[in-house]
Amino acid sequence: MTAIEVQSAARARATVSPARWWPVGVALLGVGWGSNQFTPMLLVYSHTLGLSTGTLEAMFGFYALGLIPGLLVAGAVSDERGRRPVMFAAALFGLAATSALAVAGHSVTLLFVGRLLAGISAGTAFGAGTAWLREVSSPPFGTATDHEAARRAAVTMTAGFALGPLVAGVLAQWAPEPGVVPYLPHLALMLFVIAVLPVAPETGSGGAGRSVARALPSIRSRRFRRVVAPMAPWVFAAPAIAFALLPSVVGAGSATDGIALTAAITMLTALAGVLIQPVARRLDAHADGNRAATVGLLVVCAGLAFGALTADVGETWLLIPNGIVLGAGYGLCLVAGLVEVQRLAHRDALAGLTAVYYALTYVGFAAPFVIALAAHVAAYTTLLLITAALSLITALWVRAAGA
Repeated sequence: MTAIEVQSAARARATVSPARWWPVGVALLGVGWGSNQFTPMLLVYSHTLGLSTGTLEAMFGFYALGLIPGLLVAGAVSDERGRRPVMFAAALFGLAATSALAVAGHSVTLLFVGRLLAGISAGTAFGAGTAWLREVSSPPFGTATDHEAARRAAVTMTAGFALGPLVAGVLAQWAPEPGVVPYLPHLALMLFVIAVLPVAPETGSGGAGRSVARALPSIRSRRFRRVVAPMAPWVFAAPAIAFALLPSVVGAGSATDGIALTAAITMLTALAGVLIQPVARRLDAHADGNRAATVGLLVVCAGLAFGALTADVGETWLLIPNGIVLGAGYGLCLVAGLVEVQRLAHRDALAGLTAVYYALTYVGFAAPFVIALAAHVAAYTTLLLITAALSLITALWVRAAGA
């Protein structure tokens, strides 16, 4: 290698500094934090406002009403107009959402508004942000492979999913003003996100109308319809059941330090989702089989069967291993889906197709509410066993379709 080639290689290595991707990672972490910090607060509002389980589950899932439209619109807009303006908008929506929750007091309406704004923030960020992080992690800005970029996106979001409820739950349990103080760290974090986003390079290629046109063939593809779409709702159905439904079913709110316990369960569920992701990468080494999706769905099935046992015996300590199992299933399925999307998407439609995938995953957030409604006609144990059977059927379908 000549001296000139050595200098060129050194300059190339300099361009792949972490400064290229970490602001986008922090933004995804911040949005993930904001989307999940509400979970331990359900017990706070149950105590202070006397809300029923159905109302609490509706409030928890209400943010999907903002998230899904935000995903479908913002991902395509970022393909056409650029990633940075879309992520700035997401950060501002996140700031507004947490501000509304912090000042809501006893206003149930304002709590629903805050959850809706949190959904819009998440929907705006996740499709565009995942695509942006993938682009700044890959050449010419970085050296990550598709697997590494997908895992990086999943880890940053899941870290937010874990830290948000942990910090909020600890502060809600032991800090003064439990309806206000738990939200202050997220306000500070989102202000930091707004300050550092300009550090990341813009990667959107522009070209109005191209994103939707190029994403549609991938959405219509046999593999997306028969492998990605059936698996997607289970991605977030699993953790939502673990930390939004089961603690209420077994009466964690009446346990000593129940708010902190729920926060710990939420954090452990998300942490399990992070730690299992290297396994997903190894399982998904062969594109055709998509073993990570199949194994992930089987783990979700096992976790739901475990959840039925937890609901039947009513032992609070079982929530912890139950959350870990369901979190592992979440992590396997999330990475499997992101890798599939990166394989299927045209580069200029990556954010649009990622947004469609996330929209399908967040359908799973309705699972706790649906199960709570169905509890009027059947026991939670029976309903969770039925849900486990459905996840098993999905695993068999995905395995057959992806072979």
